[in-house]
Amino acid sequence: MPNAAEWQMIGIGFLQSIYMTFVSTALAYVIGLPLGLLLVVTDKDGLRPRPMLNALLGVVVNILRSLPFLILAVLFQPFTRKIVGTTIGSNATIVALVIASAPYVARLVESSIKEVDKGVIEAAESMGASTSQIVWRVLLPEARPSLLVGGAIAITTILSYSAMAGFIAGGGLGTIAINYGVYRYQTTIMFITSAILIAIVQVLQAVGMKLARIGDKRIS
Repeated sequence: MPNAAEWQMIGIGFLQSIYMTFVSTALAYVIGLPLGLLLVVTDKDGLRPRPMLNALLGVVVNILRSLPFLILAVLFQPFTRKIVGTTIGSNATIVALVIASAPYVARLVESSIKEVDKGVIEAAESMGASTSQIVWRVLLPEARPSLLVGGAIAITTILSYSAMAGFIAGGGLGTIAINYGVYRYQTTIMFITSAILIAIVQVLQAVGMKLARIGDKRIS
């Protein structure tokens, strides 16, 4: 079993993982939410069709989504160094996490918004609602349950990305699992950190689904 110093290290790693996950998720939604809305609005069947803009945004989103996280993190290291002054540690990992997850969030948002009944949108348009009013007063409220489920999926995915960042000294439980479990063959520590990560995922998923049920009684 781990000694006192190792338990303290695991505790710090837990806090780092939580910090990276929540900050990265918040920043990813700051970028991904408006980007997802823009993809919906500029779609050929959207409120303001802009085929060329939509195609360009789609290409950028798809390229960033196609890159494996570790490759993307290494590729953007010069940019990360300019932003936070280093390429290792939690803050550096947050930069890579945001770049990797914002396009993913955009697609989740796009999918959720497109689930909204077109009849509701048409009714709002017939009442003279502007594009911004339809987006903020119709699309987002109607898609809220789906957006919350998507948020739960996004935050757990970002947590898994943060664990992978351990291979590039990204900090958190992933780094501990790799340094001790892989390089030092201390499998007990690797199992403990893995179990903590699994527990975090279960809690976040449960909270996300609970919030979705509160927002939509149809979800059982």
